[in-house]
Amino acid sequence: MGEKKQGNLMKSFIDYFYGNFVVLLLGFISLPLITRVLDTDEYGRTALFTSAVTVIYIFAILGLDQAYIRFFYKKGINRRRLFLQCLIPPAVIVLFLTTAYMFGADTFNRLLFGKSSLDVSLLVIGYTIISVFERFLFLNIRMEQRGKLYSNLNILSKVLNVSLIILFAVRLGNDFRVVLYAMTLSLGIVTLIVGIRYLFKVRREDTGTVDEKAAISEKELLRYGVPFIMMLMMEWLLSSMDKWSIRIFCDFDETGIYSAAMQIMTVLLTFKITFVAFWSPVAMEKYEKETEEVNKLFFADIFRKVQFLCVVAAFGLTICRGLIVLILGKNFRGAISVIPFLSLMPILSILFEMVVQGIKFKQQLRYINYASVAAILCNLIGNTLLVPILGGRGAAMATAFTYIVYFLIGTYFSEKCYPVGYPIRTFMISLVLYIGYAAFATFWTTEWISIVTGIVLLALVCVLNRVVIADLWKFARGLLPHPEKKEH
Repeated sequence: MGEKKQGNLMKSFIDYFYGNFVVLLLGFISLPLITRVLDTDEYGRTALFTSAVTVIYIFAILGLDQAYIRFFYKKGINRRRLFLQCLIPPAVIVLFLTTAYMFGADTFNRLLFGKSSLDVSLLVIGYTIISVFERFLFLNIRMEQRGKLYSNLNILSKVLNVSLIILFAVRLGNDFRVVLYAMTLSLGIVTLIVGIRYLFKVRREDTGTVDEKAAISEKELLRYGVPFIMMLMMEWLLSSMDKWSIRIFCDFDETGIYSAAMQIMTVLLTFKITFVAFWSPVAMEKYEKETEEVNKLFFADIFRKVQFLCVVAAFGLTICRGLIVLILGKNFRGAISVIPFLSLMPILSILFEMVVQGIKFKQQLRYINYASVAAILCNLIGNTLLVPILGGRGAAMATAFTYIVYFLIGTYFSEKCYPVGYPIRTFMISLVLYIGYAAFATFWTTEWISIVTGIVLLALVCVLNRVVIADLWKFARGLLPHPEKKEH
């Protein structure tokens, strides 16, 4: 890959990342603010709110967001028509599902949150409906590869969220509705802005000559999108089954501590969200426009670099977890033993998104479903066995090993569909080293010994990836401005 192309790719990634980096910094303001306003019980309820609305969202969206990504770059496609084809069915379904929820809202709310009120029901409904529109409007920005706009909107959303948390905390105090109101209103305001922008944009655009042969039928869109429901359900289960297991086997207090540790994962989840937003359109565009030989070299090279950075980030987060947990407040200090294994979740999510592109290219989505079923079973068994004994630590371990299974099966089937030759062996050695360190850090109480052990193992990972480090250093130097040599 040429230096110019690498520079353009890095510039595109930075356009996406800087907004999420600011969001990350704002998150470090909002998280201790929330954990000091809410006790562990109330904080645990906010996590279950997110879990509840996500289920409704998954079944409403029908995987049509993935269909929008898949066919956006198809030659001759009418993108305005494609947008409406993908948006309207989920919008209708979510209205139906939220209406059905309203009839049993009191029962559902007491099951989920241990309490119920009309505004909680309206917040569940409002957040879910807005999420559907937000998904497609933001997806349109991503597919246009408008990284700066995407970043600025994310910053605006987080600023609104922090401001609304302060406002409702003053009014409601120690009440989980503080977070619910802030999430729903901030999402609604930003979605309204993006929606208005989209309407003005499509009015200005001339659709020009459109190839009707390139048009995609609703049936074809659903055939591609519906299999993603299983994948999304798997992701929901992986992000929620641990909390539900703790809720069933423990209490809201333990759920709150675990959820706080999960929030700390935003350090790595920020990279995941940014990378997925950046990578999906880039990978799909390259598949449609470049030769197979060029693409395979490109995908393998990017994987080598990303896997190393992911492992370094996981080590760094676990080594520094003692300092990070200080921001949560004394009631949430138990999160320190949950972080090591939880750190595997975002890094394996990033790498999974990279390797399964081959499955999406060839539209063999049943393979993602196979990986999903195996991961769900692994997660269910792991939580059932470990949570009653180890609480949040057990849930984190179950989640980590589930993602390992998910990644490995996804990689196997993706290589079967579109063999790239990813350097998996090097990554697996680094992964084994990190798993050993995570187990040590989870159960070893002496902090300084844990830190020294982490630094030693990280050094081994660096030695193992010394060629990657050299490539990254060379690439970084190439991005810096070079002073012109004076002629004598």
